Amino acid sequence: MFTIEHEFDATVITLVDEGAQHLQEDVTIQSFEDCVTVEQLDPRSDVVQKITLSMTQLRDLSAALNLPEGVYRLKRS
Repeated sequence: MFTIEHEFDATVITLVDEGAQHLQEDVTIQSFEDCVTVEQLDPRSDVVQKITLSMTQLRDLSAALNLPEGVYRLKRS
């Protein structure tokens, strides 16, 4: 399950882990004009861990999800 919310300066996507298996904490993705942040609560430390990706890193991650093992460089269009 996931939710999508449009806020003033960001689109916020929350991924909710559902199922009978060991569940992970929700993941929140915030998309801004110049970056994307990914946040998840670490239940051991009770601290929200945050990763910030540039738009270039996000583009590369998106491409990498559909490619076989290797080293790649995307060309700008």
